Amino acid sequence: MTKNNKSLGIIPARYGSSRFPGKPLADIGGKPMIQWVYEKALQSELDEVVVATDDQRILEAVEAFGGKAVMTASTHSSGTDRCAEVAAMTPFSAFSFVVNIQGDEPGIDPALINAVLEVLRSDEKLLISTLASRIQEPEQVSDPNVVKAVFDRNQKALYFSRSPVPFVRNDGATPVYYRHIGLYAFRRNALLQVAQMEQSSLERAEQLEQLRWLENGIPIGVAVVAHSSIAIDTPADLEKFKKHLK
Repeated sequence: MTKNNKSLGIIPARYGSSRFPGKPLADIGGKPMIQWVYEKALQSELDEVVVATDDQRILEAVEAFGGKAVMTASTHSSGTDRCAEVAAMTPFSAFSFVVNIQGDEPGIDPALINAVLEVLRSDEKLLISTLASRIQEPEQVSDPNVVKAVFDRNQKALYFSRSPVPFVRNDGATPVYYRHIGLYAFRRNALLQVAQMEQSSLERAEQLEQLRWLENGIPIGVAVVAHSSIAIDTPADLEKFKKHLK
């Protein structure tokens, strides 16, 4: 591939988690969770995959299964900031595209990574892309842990919210709700740019970093996919995932 087409997948993985400490190293079928995510990412069209961590234990675990990992600062407030630190490193300066892959989704479909990357590849004007899937379960609409995505006819994001959006004022209306999938692709320079931006008011209110980008006038392309992946937020989620594998 030419330099302008090279893509890097970065998996942010921190050890500290209030709900699930040490989550990246949680055992799933004899392998740490981070290995599941890493191996899924390798099955995508990415040219290279690296884990970005702030903990020596995670670094050693990744290297033990033959993966690539780098140490990053422990002060980052988001996975995107951690990805930006890696993207700024000299060994990764030749990559034009960077995909931020959630480290707590061991069942992620490699096709989702390809899909979010394709959005950027197909539109030279876009700087950031992400994914959304149609919500099928009514209870998810009001669940603040399920982030809703609203986009225009050109598949550009209008807003993301933990609240039900759009709000249905007319009882006769039948709105379609979309769940945001936390997978992002960036043009490398755009990633470095957004990491320097200060938190915005909407971001602080909703606790959604992508609102910072929208508030700064950066369009986000959205591809609609048929399904999302399962995130492991708690030990209970992990047990559900293990049962799903059987």
